[in-house]
Amino acid sequence: MSENLAPPNASPAARPRRALPPLMQVSDTAAERLRALYEKGQQGKLLRISVNTKGCSGLAYDMSWVDAPGPGDETVADKGVTVLVDRKASLFLIGTTMDYEVKALSSGFTFVNPNEKGRCGCGESFHV
Repeated sequence: MSENLAPPNASPAARPRRALPPLMQVSDTAAERLRALYEKGQQGKLLRISVNTKGCSGLAYDMSWVDAPGPGDETVADKGVTVLVDRKASLFLIGTTMDYEVKALSSGFTFVNPNEKGRCGCGESFHV
């Protein structure tokens, strides 16, 4: 008779779980711009990032200011700033870096998303 009383389907001792990589990152220039926005006109608010069905490629980034996280929002804290990500957008944004670019005729937040398979000609929408 065997002394092993463990059920036949029992798994060996549980391995420690590794920490998950961050959902997304914020570049230094984006963090600097967000800090300026949080300190001035958007004091007390948080930037919320979501992905909506829009544009010729199907999906577009959407950013809005909110007073508090919603029940389904993920919190991303990086480089001293906090942004919220709509839980429904999480799968589209894994590994994304949010940046801030200043060009000759425009400036704004951009997203470097490794999940994107293509963008429309105007650059406003993308598909995965």
